[in-house]
Amino acid sequence: MTTPSMEDYMEQIYLLIHNKGYARVSEIAENLSVQPSSVTKMVQKLGEDGYLVYEKYRGLTLTQKGEKFGHLLVYRHDLLEEFLEIVGVHEDKIYEDVEGIEHHLSWEAIERIGDLVQYFKNDNQRITELRKLKNSVEDPSN
Repeated sequence: MTTPSMEDYMEQIYLLIHNKGYARVSEIAENLSVQPSSVTKMVQKLGEDGYLVYEKYRGLTLTQKGEKFGHLLVYRHDLLEEFLEIVGVHEDKIYEDVEGIEHHLSWEAIERIGDLVQYFKNDNQRITELRKLKNSVEDPSN
């Protein structure tokens, strides 16, 4: 069982490794706005749980379990951003909204949102119709 905090760390570690080829404690701390000592404790916990291998002063690597889980976390985040963009949430609110909801949805809910996103992407006219509906609700004169 993971916590939202563990998921945030795993997501950051996964992104750093995939974008830069490595993840340093200092970068994780900076990206999550936490102290390096907090990162070290969490990295040790994630190592104990089999998500990564951490060698002090040498860095960390994801295990197969960690790679798979990190990928799922990034997929969930990206999917929710895409969903909120499709339904017309203002761009400057999307990241904050995703951060607020991503840990509170079941994986079944994520799958259904994925189905809905795919439904809209299969026919851009559906997105246009949805946005018209949104605009008519915001401005009843339409």
